[in-house]
Amino acid sequence: MTNSSSGISRRGLLTAFAATAISAAPTFSNAASFLRGAGDIRRLRMYSGRTGEKIDMIYWIEGEYIPEAMNQITHFMRDWRTGTTIQIDSRTVDIMAAAHNLLDVSEPYTLLSGYRSPQTNAMLRSRSSGVARNSLHMRGQAADLRLASRSTSQMARAAQSCNAGGVGRYAGSNFVHMDCGPIRTWNG
Repeated sequence: MTNSSSGISRRGLLTAFAATAISAAPTFSNAASFLRGAGDIRRLRMYSGRTGEKIDMIYWIEGEYIPEAMNQITHFMRDWRTGTTIQIDSRTVDIMAAAHNLLDVSEPYTLLSGYRSPQTNAMLRSRSSGVARNSLHMRGQAADLRLASRSTSQMARAAQSCNAGGVGRYAGSNFVHMDCGPIRTWNG
């Protein structure tokens, strides 16, 4: 299967990933074992305007999460105000990646909020009625995301089609909330 916009085959992408991961990062030295059938992969691309950081990584290959990649995602999605982290739930990452894939864009998500410490959540709650007291952000199970090339309606529809968690559309603030909690939708 070839991606017509870049001309890169899935097999070529996996081969390049394996070669780069093995030669550039000793912690990925076991990545070759994940490449069994060079089949299904999951990828996540995000940018944080708060920290200036970017990630573009394959985090799942052939039914296996790559622990090092999940750790990098957890660090990337940290509470930027306090620097604290909590393990990001892989189900949330899967929803984000699936919705991104359905939107058929190469643009990375802009991450507005991933993990929130209880202190950050309380501060945001004191400033806005739209912040839940027991927010899934505090459990590492939610993300607030934006894409310049897609509307909040398009993003919300893509996330809802995953039928796997909560989706909140905040058109006025131009972002979509995605989480791995109970299936529900709302407009903020």
